[in-house]
Amino acid sequence: MDKYFMLIYAAFIFIMSLIAFILYGADKRKAKKDLWRIPEAVLLNFGFFGGAIGALLGMKAFRHKTKHWYFWFFNIFGLIWQIALPVLVLLYHFGII
Repeated sequence: MDKYFMLIYAAFIFIMSLIAFILYGADKRKAKKDLWRIPEAVLLNFGFFGGAIGALLGMKAFRHKTKHWYFWFFNIFGLIWQIALPVLVLLYHFGII
C-alpha cells in the first residue's frame, strides 16, 4: 500500500468537504436574495463523492436543505462509504480481509 494513500485521501475529503460547506452557504445566501441557485445535483454530488462531512455541517450550520430527505440520505450514505473505504484499505493492508 502506498504510504501516502491515507494522507492523500484525508486531504481529498477535507477539500471536498470545504467546497461542499461553502456551496451550501452560498446556496442559502442566494436563496435568501432570490438569485440564481446552485443546482441540487451539484450539492448532492459534492456531498456523496467526498464532501459528506462538509455537506452535513453546511446543512446544519446554514439550516439549508434539512427538510429534504434525499439530502440526508445521500450525504449520510456518502459519509458511510467515505469512512468505509479507508477502513477496508487498512484491513486489506494488514491481511485481515
